Amino acid sequence: MQQRADYLVIGSGIAGLSFALKVAAKHKVFLVTKANEDESNTKYAQGGIAAVWNDADSIEKHVEDTLNAGAGLCDEKIVRKVVTEGTQRVKELIELGAKFDKAQNGEYDLAKEGGHSEHRILHYKDVTGNEIERALISQIHKHPNITVLDHHFAIDIITQHHLGVEVNSKTPGIECYGAYVLNTRSYKIETVLAKITVMATGGAGHVYATTTNPKIATGDGIAMVYRAKGHVKDMEFVQFHPTSLYNPVEHPSFLITEAIRGFGAVLKTLDGKEFMQKYDKRGSLAPRDIVARAIDNEIKIRGDDHVYLDCRHLDRKGFIEHFPNIYNKCMGLGIDPFLKMIPVVPAAHYLCGGIIVDENSRSTINNLYAIGECACTGLHGANRLASNSLLEACVFAHIAAEHSSSSIDKIKFKDNIPDWDAEGTEQAEEMILITQSQKEVQQIMSNYVGIVRSELRLQRAFDRLEILFKENEALYEKTVVTPKLCELRNIICIGYLIIKHARQRKESVGLHYMVHYKE
Repeated sequence: MQQRADYLVIGSGIAGLSFALKVAAKHKVFLVTKANEDESNTKYAQGGIAAVWNDADSIEKHVEDTLNAGAGLCDEKIVRKVVTEGTQRVKELIELGAKFDKAQNGEYDLAKEGGHSEHRILHYKDVTGNEIERALISQIHKHPNITVLDHHFAIDIITQHHLGVEVNSKTPGIECYGAYVLNTRSYKIETVLAKITVMATGGAGHVYATTTNPKIATGDGIAMVYRAKGHVKDMEFVQFHPTSLYNPVEHPSFLITEAIRGFGAVLKTLDGKEFMQKYDKRGSLAPRDIVARAIDNEIKIRGDDHVYLDCRHLDRKGFIEHFPNIYNKCMGLGIDPFLKMIPVVPAAHYLCGGIIVDENSRSTINNLYAIGECACTGLHGANRLASNSLLEACVFAHIAAEHSSSSIDKIKFKDNIPDWDAEGTEQAEEMILITQSQKEVQQIMSNYVGIVRSELRLQRAFDRLEILFKENEALYEKTVVTPKLCELRNIICIGYLIIKHARQRKESVGLHYMVHYKE
């Protein structure tokens, strides 16, 4: 079965939804998402979206904060582009119906997070992402040119390879013609052709055993592009959020937003002592890479399972108004934040690297754009500044929409695309082969390729992952495609890329911290 649309957008977070709305006025759009249409990393973003909003702030301050957090590896031209255009993109979200909290004087209640020199975070309680997702999906439903294909899993993008042409990463002019997509209700694989394909698949937190990301975050888009010989970079820069709720029986981990530390909460060891001043003069409001490493170090040298976030001194009424979701979560676990400290531990949160794109969001594969967390734009460098991710997604969705719209009418559909070939495959005999391998990948990555790394750990991780790769590829060749099988294939690919890039970078910088590097 073949379907056609001018645009194929894979992913339904803020990047994919924003892009779809911008191009749908003149073009037919298919929006593919592997779960419910609102299930994305965006939905779980608590803190907010950073933008220069008043005279107390400035473009230069936001640029400087971003460059400092990125540890010298940001592309300053891109940083300036995002920060300069960001305010207008946030205003567009508001026009589309997104609500952000206001103070009693009617002005927006701007929060401050780690690494920011000013209050510039627009937020809605502690469920900002959910509010943005709600507003965008409401507009998507109203648009006659947008068809949402939920519960559709993109397996691979279609290139010349599927026409029998041999391609590799150095082949000039690799082209994308659409994607093979598994309908997870009918279990039929559909050929979805498009003039332009947009990868907006989000992050890859579930490469690790402990993550704040929803279960869908398995790096599918990056893995698809890499298999198609597209270029990726900076995969070693995995941001661990310093403060996820320590609750070992819960997966994924519940995020305790950084905005709470901006509100005045303080990190402490289990004996009630502050420790962040030992690591950075900004204390609990230092950038995430510094705070996560500090917590990791305290846990290891003390032999503890977690640290505490102390909110007991904060204004109860203000706390509950700003962070109702977190307050209710803690109370549901018997933790009154004003009587007990909240146990927290770092968890995999955000991938700063990804699909290489240019300033117009074009990947190295023709007619394929990438936006949002799966793309590597140059904004984040070695470490993302808090609340810059939603901003980046909005800005590059707009840029990609404008650029692609100027050329799409010159592109023709590819007519001779073969349907998916499932000949010789059989149903999986034992699901344990897939589920156990997934756990092994996550344990390997968490134990050997986490916040602090060494050459020995990276070598061991690489060797273990190579075995799992060979086993899973053999299984994939003979087994009927399922989402679980594809997700395992994708997290193995992402794990390999993280390890490969970590081994290539012979320095500790930002989120990539090595011990005892041998020259």
